[in-house]
Amino acid sequence: MAFELSDEQQAFVQAARDFAQGELAPQAAHWDEHEVFPRDAFAKAGELGFCSLYAPEEIGGLGLPRFDATLVFEEMAAVDPSTAAFLTIHNMATWMIGTWGSDTVKEQWGESLCAGQKLASYCLTEPGSGSDAASLATTARRDGDNYVLNGSKAFISGGGDTDVLVVMARTGGEGARGISAFVVPADTPGITYGRKEQKMGWNSQSTRPITFEQVRIPATHLLGEEGQGFKLAMKGLDGGRINIATCSVGAAQGAYDAARNYMSERRQFKRPLADFQALQFKLADMLTHIVASRQMVRLAAAKLDQADPQATAYCAMAKRLATDLCFQVCLDAQQIHGGYGYLKDYPLERLVRDTRVHQILEGTNEIMRVIVARQILNEGADIR
Repeated sequence: MAFELSDEQQAFVQAARDFAQGELAPQAAHWDEHEVFPRDAFAKAGELGFCSLYAPEEIGGLGLPRFDATLVFEEMAAVDPSTAAFLTIHNMATWMIGTWGSDTVKEQWGESLCAGQKLASYCLTEPGSGSDAASLATTARRDGDNYVLNGSKAFISGGGDTDVLVVMARTGGEGARGISAFVVPADTPGITYGRKEQKMGWNSQSTRPITFEQVRIPATHLLGEEGQGFKLAMKGLDGGRINIATCSVGAAQGAYDAARNYMSERRQFKRPLADFQALQFKLADMLTHIVASRQMVRLAAAKLDQADPQATAYCAMAKRLATDLCFQVCLDAQQIHGGYGYLKDYPLERLVRDTRVHQILEGTNEIMRVIVARQILNEGADIR
């Protein structure tokens, strides 16, 4: 893994930083307070290719490595983790459609998803199956040239505001091998969206339950083959864990920058806060955690790009490390701000709220430990 970024990668970073500062930063607090799903911002992101960073070029995506995608997502998350996180979900769903979709599906959805004109949600979690995704109960029954879906999904980001759903449903028996993946237009008859969840954070992206009642879709909307759905879902989640970890790193960097500036400006006892050694040590620890998390995330992304057999373990380790350490960085930055860190006039309380959920999503951090332990103990992986 190269530690120095190429000129092209640095250009991506600058483009993402300019977009984040110009389009996200001025509105992030407003979107959070008023729970606005910023479709216009997503469309502008699409114009820059940020809605299809690693989607195949054949459908209009940039086809970038996951490593490069982390550079873009981190810059956005530094000012707005919530909006950046939804963009990562859209990118994941778009990549799945572009990689395993039929020609019919790719022709119908590919270009518009890559351009940000249409948006996608990822539907795996159910009321009775969160971390135990292989136990999902939503069904898809073959009926001639169609599939008929019945069941429900929970905690769907963008649910009710997006245009297409990537849905995991059971076409066979129990367990992972009975699951298939489908592309479902979000306005298909029989789909019902529940009440928008009132959340602690991630307020710029709506979250709703979705119910499927006799939802009929063409058989051409199957992703890959029957029985491959769980495998595809897990491939998506390997990248999704890197994405969420990257959003934590970006948020922590934003919080660290705010704390460092505040320590230089704020004076107590006739001295800048930056003169107090205890706070100097705290700032040093925060930066150490950010750099360690960033390097772990980029290593995992490089492993995924190289199709390393241990990539899943690296993605899990990166997600566990970065989301834990970087949430603490955000808390420390808020503490440095004292009472001001509790006010919505400053970004710290929003960064804390938005990063808390990262420890839960894409599998809880306890599940990340299980994944790594299984590869070490059951599969004999020699991870160094």
